[in-house]
Amino acid sequence: MKAEAFDGDWLDLREPYDAAARDPGLAAMLAAALPARPRVLDLGAGTGSLLRWLGHFIGRAQAWTLVDADPELIERAFDTIAERADAVGWAATFPGRKTLLVHSPEGAWRVEGLIANLVLAPANLPLDRVDAVVNTALCDLVSRDWVDAMAAACARRRLPFYAALNVTGRERFNPPYPGDALVMRGFRRDQRRDKGFGGIALGPAAPDAIAEAFAAHGYTVHRAASDWVIDRRSRLFAQEIATGHGSAAMAWERRDAWRIEDWIDARRAQAADGLLSVRIGHQDVLALPPG
Repeated sequence: MKAEAFDGDWLDLREPYDAAARDPGLAAMLAAALPARPRVLDLGAGTGSLLRWLGHFIGRAQAWTLVDADPELIERAFDTIAERADAVGWAATFPGRKTLLVHSPEGAWRVEGLIANLVLAPANLPLDRVDAVVNTALCDLVSRDWVDAMAAACARRRLPFYAALNVTGRERFNPPYPGDALVMRGFRRDQRRDKGFGGIALGPAAPDAIAEAFAAHGYTVHRAASDWVIDRRSRLFAQEIATGHGSAAMAWERRDAWRIEDWIDARRAQAADGLLSVRIGHQDVLALPPG
């Protein structure tokens, strides 16, 4: 079975909200735990937004392997990383067809891509050649068995594991509107369906599941809130969030589809008029190996 895929335009749209939400304290803690020139494995890397954010916290020469099942997203990641580097005056070169070098003032960032189906992880990952495993918005899609297997594999090699932006199940749309409870109920049901990772998705149970799985191997687990805060000026993103929540809910609340359609239309209109704000609960989790 293939895991769910994500559209590159959606990933680009959410990138600034992801960057504002992730907890900088955990990022700094991870950076301090890494060796002088760390090798980072980014699971479900998409267009490379985590590299563009976390690389600055590492702040030295570093090597990244971007893992994704979609080769077009990996190609887009390389292009975007090079464009963003050029925008701040950093040279970006391609010493090989599959390697990008970003020449930051603190040292080169070496970037490579790996096309891999994460359903099969960790068996198909080069964990013996990296110093940390990281991801964004991945672990709420996977099953508990997937997390347990990943924790065991990381523990064998004493690898830190950093999972950013796991949903917590707390969503708030303001102002209130009839149908909020209905949509949230259907959306939470959708979060727990099988998303292709070997069982029911963790959804809001992801932060606890990660913490429990790694603590069982002696890891120290750190957690921090990383909510999306979408204010009334974020009209397009608020519209997309409303549409996504409503569409997901409709698959589970079909008898009330007309109410959900009304909710989507009303929420999109509010967002377009600059009247809608949204807060989506997330939590970052950092698991550091013993010693």
